Amino acid sequence: MNAVMPVRRDVKFHLPAEHVGTWLQGSPHVAHLANTFSLFLPTGERFFIEAVRTYRDRVDDPELKTAVNAFIGQEAMHGREHRALNQVLVEAVPAAAGIERFVGGLLARLQKWLPRSYRLSATIALEHFTAILADGVLSDPRLLADAEPRFAAMWRWHALEETEHKAVAFDVWTAVMGRGPRAYVMRCGGLLIATVIFWGIAIPSYLRILNAEGRLFDRAGWRMAKRHWWTETRFLPNLWKPWAAYFRPNFHPWDHDNREVLHQMDGLMADAQAWS
Repeated sequence: MNAVMPVRRDVKFHLPAEHVGTWLQGSPHVAHLANTFSLFLPTGERFFIEAVRTYRDRVDDPELKTAVNAFIGQEAMHGREHRALNQVLVEAVPAAAGIERFVGGLLARLQKWLPRSYRLSATIALEHFTAILADGVLSDPRLLADAEPRFAAMWRWHALEETEHKAVAFDVWTAVMGRGPRAYVMRCGGLLIATVIFWGIAIPSYLRILNAEGRLFDRAGWRMAKRHWWTETRFLPNLWKPWAAYFRPNFHPWDHDNREVLHQMDGLMADAQAWS
């Protein structure tokens, strides 16, 4: 069962458009990796919402039903704020619009063609992926150090809420699919396929944005990106072990109990209210 009850928060960050390409470390190579992820999120959040919603009536536990409703509310707010980020990104880098359309079309086809159990399997896989990304952001202050404050606050807010609801879709999966061999194979296969598809789209999309900015062959920018994401914080290499934990037969998202990071929410919300 979810260790923390998610809370829907209606908050707007009013992102300054002029900083969209340099909001993190003043570097397009660093900022645009996160911006690329954002292009996937509005349609991704809708996909997650529908995948969980279609099973809501089969959930008997009243606490889990409450958590499902909060999950849906949180994901809707994430989609709205990332649409705002993506709008300013597309204005600065028009090539980003094609990436967003491609991802939206792909997920629309999967929504139509995949059986609902496979859609839920993909959802719990990607929720695991976003949960470990969120934990990396929240556990290492260096990742968002020297970032433009509103962009940093939006990503922290998203990470905190991903942490709050990281087990909700998984608990729905367990409630409706159980923990037998078939459910295990389906959820593990879902993560393998989702990981290949995610990085298979994310890496070319990131390169396309940098190319549109005239930064693809900027060696200094690549050195900065390497330091930030790989060597100094080791954010990307550190994803490996928590990613692999998903393949344990008795895995549960709250096996890694990181609820202590949620104390960051109060200060963040105070800042967001001051900007409104």
